[in-house]
Amino acid sequence: MMAPILGQPGAARQANCDGRKIGKLWLLRFAPARYDASAELLNRQVRGETMRAIQEILSPEKSDNVRDAASPQWRGRFPYNEIISLLDVNRPFNLAESTSQDLTLGELLDFSDLENIRDLKLGYGKSAGSLVLRQAIADACKVPAEYVLTTQGTALGLFLLAFEVCREGDEAVLATPCFPPSRDSLLGAGASVREVKLSFENGYALDFGQFEACLNSKTKLVSIASPQNPSGVRTSRADIERLLELMGRLSPGALLFVDETYREASYGDDPMVESFASLDPRIVTGASVSKALGAPGLRTGWLTMPDADLRSRLTVAKMNTVISGSVLDETLAAALLRNSKRVLAPRRRLLAAALQELSDWCEAERGRIEWIRPDGGALSCLRLRADVFDDAAVSRFWALLPDHDLQLASGRWFGESDRVFRLGFGYLPAAKLKPALAALSASLDRSLSPR
Repeated sequence: MMAPILGQPGAARQANCDGRKIGKLWLLRFAPARYDASAELLNRQVRGETMRAIQEILSPEKSDNVRDAASPQWRGRFPYNEIISLLDVNRPFNLAESTSQDLTLGELLDFSDLENIRDLKLGYGKSAGSLVLRQAIADACKVPAEYVLTTQGTALGLFLLAFEVCREGDEAVLATPCFPPSRDSLLGAGASVREVKLSFENGYALDFGQFEACLNSKTKLVSIASPQNPSGVRTSRADIERLLELMGRLSPGALLFVDETYREASYGDDPMVESFASLDPRIVTGASVSKALGAPGLRTGWLTMPDADLRSRLTVAKMNTVISGSVLDETLAAALLRNSKRVLAPRRRLLAAALQELSDWCEAERGRIEWIRPDGGALSCLRLRADVFDDAAVSRFWALLPDHDLQLASGRWFGESDRVFRLGFGYLPAAKLKPALAALSASLDRSLSPR
């Protein structure tokens, strides 16, 4: 097992907060040009290659070519990000997904407290979410139920928080690399974003020098994740308290958002870390049933916050965007949370075994791959070694993945380089993980041996 790379030179450790307003620059750098794939797809259909054509058109390497095309630039309010391809492409060796294995509806309906679900009336839900669901969330986070607002996944919570908290002239401080909507919801809402760029070399540990350089009186929101996406690195309570101290001194009006989406995805018998929801009144947490519990199709997430005024504002914002949550989704999610121990126990055993499989593979590939062992979640960050892979080899690596039925999440999606990739080790059935890693080794071989 390779340990995280440490010991960055002192000069490189100095605060290098990116204080620019990155909205337009992000679009210029990362947004692809418009691309009409219909003609190419039609031609490929004639040759009976429809699925392969779709996969290639939606793949990160194809999109890189699209970005270089001389066409009008992306005009969306939200930056375009190729992570959207995960919704439309699912190759046999999908190592891009960061969820646990998908829960089935049949597994949910086996819960005894859903015996009468056929009688559920499909009317509007409550504005803040069903009380039964909010109580189940509150029990898990150890806060009162009135602190909880349900949302359609954590993603809606990210947007509502950005839209309501950050007004014109306000700033947000964001730790990157990150889940793309964590950044893009802020940009879409019109906020000015200062990035704290965490480094692979330092194991993606929080860089307090950068935070200190970024925080100021205009800061209204600070956003981090624990465990982080894409790395699975967890933030300690001591580091959260240190960040809150900095905020109190430099940005006394700011809130701290902690994305806890992967919190419950621990390994084997490792204890589950408690939520930060009750630690400090300035903390807002967000999570969902999507990752550890394997139910992203329920589209049920939540925010927790002690501030009654903020809860009211966010509830009104929710009503003006989605009205309310689905009563069916919220009923099923509440049952899932009430039975979470039953669901999580076997999943944690599977994650522990899969993490060991990945660790063994990384040890065998240490001459070509660097990795950061995750603290939680079904995800990990790996990097192609710079002393082995030149830029051309990195490009070949991404181009060859479809040939091996492989799918990976490019570091570029999260604000890293394309030399880094997120590898999800909990989505595939156990029997497919070893063949998928073998296919990844074969892809590494070919990328270093161009024909």
